[in-house]
Amino acid sequence: GAMAMGNPSDLHPQSPPEEYAVKAAFIYNFAKFVEWPAGTFPDANAPLVIGVLGADPFGDVLDRTVAGKQVQGRPLRIKRWNRTRDVEGCQILFVSGSEQGSMATILDQFRAAPVLTVSDAEKFDERGGIVGFVMVENKVRFEINNRSAQQAGMKISSRLLMLALHVLE
Repeated sequence: GAMAMGNPSDLHPQSPPEEYAVKAAFIYNFAKFVEWPAGTFPDANAPLVIGVLGADPFGDVLDRTVAGKQVQGRPLRIKRWNRTRDVEGCQILFVSGSEQGSMATILDQFRAAPVLTVSDAEKFDERGGIVGFVMVENKVRFEINNRSAQQAGMKISSRLLMLALHVLE
């Protein structure tokens, strides 16, 4: 599928639903470009789980984006949690901006876990998160902390790294 990039002639700022539709499409696409370490999934048919931690900004758009789709031969599932300590069994975790205050604790918990952490909280990737969404001229872009990904045992495809606005190695 083509990456949803928005229309260059569309100069007015995107409303939040539009912005999060784009972010949902990115998150779905990220799943195609990440190699998780052996043993991450209990078996060959286990779903790839995308989690949302904190206040969910997506509404049902994330569910609709992945409905009926498979990535790397696995069905996709969405799970939501309000508390960091409840999070388990997910491969991609979107950390809501509502968790800004406890970001250090959250990132600490997942530092060594094979979980692709994603957020649009400020300076997320610089603080040790893996993928940080940023808005550039009303377009959704992302930065990648590849060092964090490698420390957690994940391999991000060079094709995805090339699309990033900025990569921390």
